Parts: sequence; structure tokens; C-alpha cells
Amino acid sequence: MTGIDVRRTGRWAGLVTGAVLGLAAAYPLLLRRWCLTWGAGPEEAARPLPGDELLVAPDVVATRAVTVQAPPGAIWPWLVQMGSGRGGAYTYDWIENLLGLRMHSADRVLPEFQDLAVGDVLPLPNGPALRVERLDREQAMVLRSQDGTWVWSFVLVPAKSGTRLISRNRIATPGASPLARLAYLLLMEPGSLVMERKMLHGIKERAERLAREGAGST
Repeated sequence: MTGIDVRRTGRWAGLVTGAVLGLAAAYPLLLRRWCLTWGAGPEEAARPLPGDELLVAPDVVATRAVTVQAPPGAIWPWLVQMGSGRGGAYTYDWIENLLGLRMHSADRVLPEFQDLAVGDVLPLPNGPALRVERLDREQAMVLRSQDGTWVWSFVLVPAKSGTRLISRNRIATPGASPLARLAYLLLMEPGSLVMERKMLHGIKERAERLAREGAGST
């Protein structure tokens, strides 16, 4: 490699490093709130939701939402059948499966998974299982990891144009090192938005289709 090539490579490495450091500095200041509250209004992000009481001092809270032009009854079946080996997560299956989660998102309501009950445990490969802690039909579904560090709440709120589907994740990271916390901040939080946005839109599309099919059959 010539001296010119070395200098050019060094300049590019410096530019890339500077860009990464700039993004790392900008995310907490400019982008983090948007990332953690995508789709949710200020009131929705701030309001207490079912499940909040199960993890009172989380390190991270993400509240994301979407409007579904369908009644709660068309959304509920897709929520209760979620899970590995069940209805999937309605997100990017190929990414989930790279992580060994064995998710296969269903495009139809699966009758065999509609009888979810409080106390049921949903296995999660490569992670702690999720226990159903609260189940208010067509209103709220709350899951908690068996290690107590993650509470995931889905809440359905009637709205003028249909139903607001709100997803809230409360996460604790006890014992995490400063480096692990930084990695979570810069990698996991934006990554969770990518996956959860797809999930919310996946539920929205399925519920709206179910509502249209129901209306067409009457």
C-alpha cells in the first residue's frame, strides 16, 4: 500500500469515526425521545398504563402506538395468539429467526391459541419466558418476563377513527456495565423501534383486514 493510499484510508477512517461519534452524541439529545415514543402522543406516553405497577423503577420505558381503523374485537385475536410457536410477532421474521426466536407470523386467526389466560407462560427461546400477568379482554394484555426485568403491555383505547393500539415496554438492566448500557442505548433502542414499528403495522393491517371481512359477511 502506498503512502497516498495509507493517508486516504486514514482520512476515511477518521471521517467514519467522527460520524459514529456524532451520531452517538446526537441520539440521546435529539432522537431518543422520538425513538422511545414513536407514534404515541405526549398524553399517551405520560399516562399510567396497566402493568406499570409490575416494574416500578425501570431503566428504559418505550411507549409506541398506532391507530387501527378497526374495533378492539378485531385487534384482540392477533394479540392473544402472539409468541414463538404460536402466531409470531408480525415483524421481520427473518431477523427474529437470526436470533433463534423461531417466529413465524400468522396471517390468519389461529383458534387453537385464542384461550390465553392469566398465569400462562409463553416460552421465549434464548431468553426468559413471558408470563401473562393481566388479561382484560379487548382492553389490555400484560406480559412479564420470569426474571422480572421486562414488562410488556398492550392497551386498546377506543378513538374517533378506530382504536389506539399502545405498546409499552418497561425494562430494567440491573448489574449492567457502563459499556453494556451504552450499547443498549445506541443499538438496542433504535433496533427495537425498527422491530416494534413493523409489529404494530403488522397488527394494524391484519386487524383492519379482519374488520373488513367481518363487515362484508354481514
